[in-house]
Amino acid sequence: MTEQYAVIGHPIAHSKSPQIHARFAAQTGEDLRYASILAPLDGFAATVHDFIAAGGRGMSVTVPFKEQAFRLATRLSPRAQAAGAVNTLSFSGSEIFGDNTDGAGLVRDITQNLGRNLAGQRILLLGAGGAARGVVMPLLLENPARLVIANRTAQKAAQLAAEFARLPGCALPLKPEGCGFAELTFRDVFDIVINATSAGLQGSDLAIPDSLFAPDALAYEMVYGRETPFMAQARRNDAHVADGLGMLVEQAAEAFLLWRGIRPDTAPLLHELKEIRGA
Repeated sequence: MTEQYAVIGHPIAHSKSPQIHARFAAQTGEDLRYASILAPLDGFAATVHDFIAAGGRGMSVTVPFKEQAFRLATRLSPRAQAAGAVNTLSFSGSEIFGDNTDGAGLVRDITQNLGRNLAGQRILLLGAGGAARGVVMPLLLENPARLVIANRTAQKAAQLAAEFARLPGCALPLKPEGCGFAELTFRDVFDIVINATSAGLQGSDLAIPDSLFAPDALAYEMVYGRETPFMAQARRNDAHVADGLGMLVEQAAEAFLLWRGIRPDTAPLLHELKEIRGA
C-alpha cells in the first residue's frame, strides 16, 4: 500500500517539498505519496490528527506551525528539544515523534555541497529567532573555533547563547557567544557568516560592518530564490556567496531518511533546481 506523507503550513502553495520528495521517492523506489496541506491558523493539531487517522505516516512542518508541532509531539529528538521547534513529524501507533532537520540540512549543504569545513572555523550566526535556534546545536557539534550569535537586540542574542551554553543532557564542545550588531567591530572577523534573520525576505539591509568578512569567507543566506542585501554586501567584500536552496533540499533528505531509512542522493536534484533557476 502506498504510504502517505505531506507538508503542512499556512500558506503552503509555494512549497517545493512535494516536488522534492516525489523526486526522492522515484530515485529510491520507495512507494509513497507526498501532498501539501493548508491548515487553518487555529487548526494545526486537528489537521494533523485527521491526517494520522487517514493513515498518514509523517509530515513536514513549515511556518507558522513549527512551535505548535513541538508542543504536539509526544517524543522529541535531542536536536528538536534544543531548537524548541519541530519541522518533521513521524507517526507510529499513538506516538508522534518530533525532529528538527534544519540544522543538519544547513551543515550538510555547507560541508558536502559547498565543500567548506566547519571545524576550526570562526562562525557568525546573524539572528536569534526560530531559524537561528534550529541550527545552533548542529553548528556547535561541528567543533568550530568560535560561534557568535548576533542580533539587532543584543539581549536576545545573549539569552540564546546562554541557553545553549547550559543545555541540559548535551555536552557541547564550545560555548557560543551572544552580542548585538553594534558590537561587531573591526576586531571581529569570521570565516563563515550565516544570515538567519528575516531581513532577506523583506529586502532589508543588515547593520553589520563590511570588515567582518575574512579573506575567502563564505556568506550563507538562508533565504533562497532571490538576491538579498546581505548577499550583495558579501559580494562587495569578495566573499563566496550561497543561498538556502541546498539547505532546503538537504533538510528534506534528512526527513526522508528518518521516515524511510534511506538517504536519497541530493546532487541530481540540486543540479536540476539550480539549472532551472539559472534559465
